[in-house]
Amino acid sequence: MATGGEISVSEHLKKAPAGVRPTLLAARRTVKAIAPKADEIGYRGGQPRSSGYMWKIARYAVDGANVVGIGTFPTHSTLFFYRGRELDDGSGLLQGGGKDMRFITLRAPDDLERAAVKRMVRKAFRLGGAAAK
Repeated sequence: MATGGEISVSEHLKKAPAGVRPTLLAARRTVKAIAPKADEIGYRGGQPRSSGYMWKIARYAVDGANVVGIGTFPTHSTLFFYRGRELDDGSGLLQGGGKDMRFITLRAPDDLERAAVKRMVRKAFRLGGAAAK
């Protein structure tokens, strides 16, 4: 159950565009399979008013620190990594040039079956969420 004003991940998924919902469900299964003890937290906000903004669905945290998030746009979804800049990405999958975060674009549920995607999620959880000291 959601607390503190968050919307449950299940509620977000019910409202997500039908075309991306299977990809979101596959992303959720993948993260939960790789990090079953991570806390799943639904975001407070709902669907954005503009299709150009990402709808953040869920974030996964370890010891209170965010590690991986799942978001969507009307035609594709994303896995975003809070410490993505620090991840070793030999696959070239990670996109973005922000200060810390990076993301992987997901166009179909099969994208989550790619070994390189699963490897990045595993690396992110090994790295953890807390900022490097």
